[in-house]
Amino acid sequence: MEIYEIVCGAIVLLLSLLIVILCLMQDEKTQQNGTSALGGSSETDSFYAHNEGNTRDAALQKLVKILGILGFITLIVMNIVVPIITTLTSGGTE
Repeated sequence: MEIYEIVCGAIVLLLSLLIVILCLMQDEKTQQNGTSALGGSSETDSFYAHNEGNTRDAALQKLVKILGILGFITLIVMNIVVPIITTLTSGGTE
């Protein structure tokens, strides 16, 4: 196993753990039942709904998306680029 594979594997493991932890930190989505709509209240009436993009959950969701993309890119590098680098550095013989 080359050092590139070990480093990429450690990065993927770290990103995976961070994604799981951040997903567990997010609040559960509350299910909106039909009775609140009947009572005249809607989600857009509250101040909290207007600032939904600035909340802690929105920041956690953005961070999870970014870490997911970084993990995907790391996996591509690990499976495509690292074997090419390994072949080139070993002189083509394995």
